[in-house]
Amino acid sequence: MNIIIVGAGEIGRHMALSLSREKHAIAVLERDERIAGELDSKIDARVMNADGASINNLLEAGVAECDLFLALTSDNNINLVSCSMAKALGAKQVICRVHPGLQREEFLFDLRSHFGIDYIFSSERLAAIELAKFVRNPHSIFVEEIARGHIELQQVKVSRESSMTRQPLKEIKFPPRVRIASILRGDKSIIPRADDRLEPGDVVTLFGDPNRLHEVAWRLQEKEGTKEPETNVVIFGGGEYGFSLAQTMESWNSRIRIFESDPDRCEQLTDSLANVTVLNADATSLAELKEENLGQADFFIAVTEVDEDNVMTCIQAHSLGTKNCLTLIHRADYADAMTGFGERMGIRAAVSPREATRRDLMRFVTSDKFHLLRRLHAGELIEAAVAEGSAADGKQVKDVPWPENCVLMALLHGIRAVAPAAEDEIVAGDHVYALVAPKAKKAFLKLVSK
Repeated sequence: MNIIIVGAGEIGRHMALSLSREKHAIAVLERDERIAGELDSKIDARVMNADGASINNLLEAGVAECDLFLALTSDNNINLVSCSMAKALGAKQVICRVHPGLQREEFLFDLRSHFGIDYIFSSERLAAIELAKFVRNPHSIFVEEIARGHIELQQVKVSRESSMTRQPLKEIKFPPRVRIASILRGDKSIIPRADDRLEPGDVVTLFGDPNRLHEVAWRLQEKEGTKEPETNVVIFGGGEYGFSLAQTMESWNSRIRIFESDPDRCEQLTDSLANVTVLNADATSLAELKEENLGQADFFIAVTEVDEDNVMTCIQAHSLGTKNCLTLIHRADYADAMTGFGERMGIRAAVSPREATRRDLMRFVTSDKFHLLRRLHAGELIEAAVAEGSAADGKQVKDVPWPENCVLMALLHGIRAVAPAAEDEIVAGDHVYALVAPKAKKAFLKLVSK
């Protein structure tokens, strides 16, 4: 692919290095001469010491032949303007990084349509979502989002106490647009049919609306009639990461406390978060952690800008008895080290904003008819664009002759995505997400391609 990146800061540099290793044709525009020079010496790509919000510079970088344009500076205005110009000058797909505050205001104004942008994101929110997955689904084997975050996948083990076992799937009342994609029973993978039954010990892959999926995951793992307990969460750091994380979890069955040392920021957080307790306290102080009974917390999540403080407070929280410790890691070399050694220090997971962003954006990096998202025991989870004039174009889901061993998991139309229902219409330009067994892959792609 021909890819242009505007901005070589932490996020832009990480994306450029990653993409260059995959042999894409890359041009990077960076205003800072020193940063541009450092990147140029480390990357097999064209690095321009130039303003990405300049029409001449964009044309020189080859924007008219650009397959993917990524505006990744820390400046909203530069990113929005450069994206708008890139789209008008011929870039096929345009991706824009924004401050989380601006992303939260999207319901007031359609930035995408106004600026001609295909996708808007904030690295702070992506990292917060990654951290929140562990809190929302502490017993799941894995959790992953697809279709721009509108659909969630969860893999859970069926409990002997579950009321959902030993009855046909067609008799189980699932929430709307929540379904089972596959069952792993011992070494055998099953793409289930209506008459199949769940058994204790099965590993089930669920998909659907994230807010409804959680209910089914709980029913599979717990005895009928039991109520999910409140989760006690402590967040260290009330900056944008902490705010985004608290806002993500605010409506959940959780007791959330934020430790923030800046009194002015505490007031802002208190005004913005209705169901969160904000404490003007320093979580690096062992005495203050003890005073707040941190050992009784289910989760301690450190999300300040200082990696060393994040790691050390997690270690302290673990020593006091906190069940699960999560941390944000900004530096790439620290993140790699934490992946290998974090659990030995009581840290369940370390999330890197750079890596969370890279994983999110890689779904746009493909020149094939499909994009492989993940390999599961029952097959491959793939994303494919519906071509104009294809067999699926203009038809309802129920009218397309989908192959056996193929499960549609999401249908993305513009910025809206759903777990498909029989009456949903598929049109050219939609993106279809499906779990496809190897023998069904060719037939599936033939239906959506031309």
